[in-house]
Amino acid sequence: MPGNSQRRGAMRKPTTRKGPQVGSGGQRRKGLEGRGPTPKAVERTKHPAAKNAARAAKRDTASGAGRRSAPGRPSGRGSAPKKARGSSEIVAGRNSVVEALRAEVPVTTMYVAGRIDSDDRVREALKIATARSIPILETPRGELDRLTDGAVHQGLALQVPPYDYAHPSDLVNPEAPGIPLIVALDGITDPRNLGAIIRSVAAFGGHGVVVPERRSAGLTASAWKTSAGAAARIPVALASNLTRALEEYRKAGFFILGLDMDGDVQLPDLELASEPLVVVVGSEGKGLSRLVGETCDQIVSIPMSSAVESLNAGIATGVTLYEVARRRAL
Repeated sequence: MPGNSQRRGAMRKPTTRKGPQVGSGGQRRKGLEGRGPTPKAVERTKHPAAKNAARAAKRDTASGAGRRSAPGRPSGRGSAPKKARGSSEIVAGRNSVVEALRAEVPVTTMYVAGRIDSDDRVREALKIATARSIPILETPRGELDRLTDGAVHQGLALQVPPYDYAHPSDLVNPEAPGIPLIVALDGITDPRNLGAIIRSVAAFGGHGVVVPERRSAGLTASAWKTSAGAAARIPVALASNLTRALEEYRKAGFFILGLDMDGDVQLPDLELASEPLVVVVGSEGKGLSRLVGETCDQIVSIPMSSAVESLNAGIATGVTLYEVARRRAL
């Protein structure tokens, strides 16, 4: 529109020159240079994304070891999600907490919800924790919900530290009393079976248990409770490769016995009981894995009625260890 053009032109001030034009000294060229790529949103301190990231980092630092790292959610009352191997564990729920404290499961902290409705379980938990000098923290229910990953905590939770596993070679101890006896687990994923096996190892003079790093139950609070305190006396070693660990035991003078339904020898005919032994127990469903089975010097089966297909892994281990102990006592 011509009218607007004339009006804009009328607003311009005339330029006056005073003497010769002085050079800009590169200022104009610098002004034309780019400032580089635009920083990410989280790197710009005043951006909402940066503020959210700072708040999240602060929460992570404050929560520390109590933060849940497991991806799944618990399926039952008083249970807690599975934890990655080597991390702390949260036991949630009044019954679970009291049972863990009675079993003397190692505990670093007990969390109690503010204004909790006290009952016999709460009073017993507080009494045991005080007697054992366990730190007791009063915690908002929202924080307890986060710590337990949504489990039904009923206002009580325990933090259990990660178990300090031994190395498989640590179980070879020439000064240990009796003939060496070790139990290795191949594919046992139920922590209660692990706890029962630890208890049998302690009862029949065994010297330790070996669990593989992958696809195996770890020494959780549930396993500790099932062991009835035996986990405090029997070392549990963690093997990065079970087959390699068994080969190392063979080099150290052990015979490797595998338990399987289709054994070469039935348990009553076992002749190697008086030798240093590693008894390998497979899972109920799949039994021994192929490589582990090939590593064994002998496969032993437990004679059973035809009406029973297989024994629970913990029971099968107890029966075998009893027979080994009986033969060694002859």
